[in-house]
Amino acid sequence: MAISTFELFKIGLGPSSSHTTGPMRAAAAFADDLVRQDRLSSVAELKVDLYGSLAATGRGHGTFLAVLLGLEGNLPDQIFPDAVERRAAELAETGELMLAGVTPVNFRESDITLHPREVLPTHTNGVTFAVLDAAGEPIYAQTFFSIGGGFIIREGEDPNRSDDSEVEFPFSTAAELLEHCERENLSFSGVMLRNELSKFSEADIRRRLLEIRDAMEACVDSAISRPGVLPGGLEVRRRATGWHERLMKEDPNQSPEFWQEWVNFVALAVNEENASGGRVVTAPTNGAAGIIPAVLFYATHYGSLAKASQEEKDDATVRFLLAAAAVGVLYKKGASISGAEMGCQGEVGSASSMAAAGLAEVLGGTIEQVENAAEIAMEHNLGLTCDPVGGLVQIPCIERNAIAASKAINAAKMALWGDGEHKVSLDQVIATMKQTGLDMNSIYKETSMGGLAVNVVEC
Repeated sequence: MAISTFELFKIGLGPSSSHTTGPMRAAAAFADDLVRQDRLSSVAELKVDLYGSLAATGRGHGTFLAVLLGLEGNLPDQIFPDAVERRAAELAETGELMLAGVTPVNFRESDITLHPREVLPTHTNGVTFAVLDAAGEPIYAQTFFSIGGGFIIREGEDPNRSDDSEVEFPFSTAAELLEHCERENLSFSGVMLRNELSKFSEADIRRRLLEIRDAMEACVDSAISRPGVLPGGLEVRRRATGWHERLMKEDPNQSPEFWQEWVNFVALAVNEENASGGRVVTAPTNGAAGIIPAVLFYATHYGSLAKASQEEKDDATVRFLLAAAAVGVLYKKGASISGAEMGCQGEVGSASSMAAAGLAEVLGGTIEQVENAAEIAMEHNLGLTCDPVGGLVQIPCIERNAIAASKAINAAKMALWGDGEHKVSLDQVIATMKQTGLDMNSIYKETSMGGLAVNVVEC
């Protein structure tokens, strides 16, 4: 199936799309397999093995609980944080998991077997589920891989597979995307819209995209309401509440000179909510979830759209998200959006590039300028490492989103001041990002074994 906008932008739970959302979806898929195969009644024992990055940073990323909740049949977009907290307490107290919501099995987080230094061939984020009968004989087993952005595949599936036969304008490279745009006189968002129309009506596409925008805004509102410190033990102070109070005092009308402060605030708020296990939108990952909302806020509150009607802002939002998704498809197909595979350039870098493209389009850029904006943003995120302190999506992740949002805005502005001609193409920079990720030492790819993760004292 072709990659959809609604796969790149998914509502789910923090703190990580690849370490929380993906494992929960994989566990739920395994439980569903047991239901479909009518094997639940024979299950007496459950085994779960986590490999590579899932094992190395699983505790800080909420992987263990996500797996248990998924095995009970929960999905990230259907369970809310308060239900997660309640069920987590019950599981810890009773040690009894309801497999597929039906069959009781004695299993706790501590029963998960970790293999942090063992990487399975397909991807560093591997998880194997197995069930046995009362005699200890195996009933069924399946290995899944969480390949970034909440996407999962089963063992034996190609992580880069994508069937584009059903869409009107298939593309895997920026050159192909530009060719469609030129031939059909379409924008980036126009091509993506036409492809989405193979699965959804135009009214449904608009409604769902505006629901994604609303979920991003609700994430900010939730962060404002939760002062104090973030969970996890690092005692990182939440800043969204205080920043919002100060902004409302100093800039209640959102004047142009304060745009940077508002962009920083939105990015920080979203990622604080993500770090606390709140409800967020993968954009295209949880670790980079604050960038696109922050740049979209800039797009709809400043410049030509500052005094626009709500309908005009809604139109711009739809175009922004579709254009960003078109670029997201390029990263998903040409490289990876997984921090465990590419480092943070795969998460924050791709999100910054997507946001720059969306902004350049709604500001009136030509297709060449939009492509240039996406290229500039990634070019200056190349080599970005993923080194979360304590395995938590807090330091340096939260501030990194704000910095990358500003990069995206600057990239769009630079592209719009040019004529679209540039030496380095988006395809070249995506290929470079992939090669850089492959060359990067594994300790800098979401393992918490290098960089800030080992040079900052946890206290």
